[in-house]
Amino acid sequence: MKILAIDSSGLVASVAVTEDDSLIAEYTTNYKKTHSQTLLPMLDEVKKMIELDLSCIDAIAVSAGPGSFTGLRIGSATAKGLGLALDKPIISVPTVDALAMNVYGTDHIVCPLMDARRSQVYTGIYRFLPEETSQETSSLEVNFKLDILEPQCVVPIETIAEKLNALPGEDCVVFLGDGVPVFWEKLAALMHRPYTFAPALCNRQRASAVAVLAQTYARLGKMESAAAHVPEYLRPSQAERERSEAQKTAGDKAGDAMMRKGTYSRQQKLKNRESGET
Repeated sequence: MKILAIDSSGLVASVAVTEDDSLIAEYTTNYKKTHSQTLLPMLDEVKKMIELDLSCIDAIAVSAGPGSFTGLRIGSATAKGLGLALDKPIISVPTVDALAMNVYGTDHIVCPLMDARRSQVYTGIYRFLPEETSQETSSLEVNFKLDILEPQCVVPIETIAEKLNALPGEDCVVFLGDGVPVFWEKLAALMHRPYTFAPALCNRQRASAVAVLAQTYARLGKMESAAAHVPEYLRPSQAERERSEAQKTAGDKAGDAMMRKGTYSRQQKLKNRESGET
């Protein structure tokens, strides 16, 4: 199965093409340019480099969130546009799950951390467990599946550290993601079990990891039409939060005004009765 994968969920922009178990091409940048400037040119460069006929791909995989609201919208809009134009299905891959795939096969606990601002992180807790092998497979071959101990969520860094510390055993935790440089000092104070940080070659989003998980999703039939695809934000955007707070404030003020008016009306009626007026 040939998959075109896109990840623009964070600071990194990444495009990859895989076919079955082969990575054909990957273009990843972690620079200050916006995804609206980089993603389509990167896709075009990959297309030219490997002489890719987009009509030959079987599906489009996209990191569907959580992550940067703007980044997710750009990635999803790109995937939807290609899916509609090419009549190809979309495979939505959870961002944090794909990040965990970067350290495939480790026997440590895996905890991706993405900076969600407001002292929070997009995160989850994972392990890689060996799968049962078929009779056709060598007895020495081991394949691993991603086991989700804590599904992706948005929480304060203290909350995820507490969950990690509460896990049984003394297994080391591997942290990765753009939240690491933001919270590493806090982790030093919060963690009560061994931990380490993934090196540069595997500590940020990669579209190839999205593509690998997408292959698994495709086998399970987890695909959707381009028209049906929407990102998974996990929490309201800042604009939505501000609008909600403004509406709540306006509602509270209106309620207070009605209460004052009602109190005034009751007081006036009492005065009218006392004075004999109807």
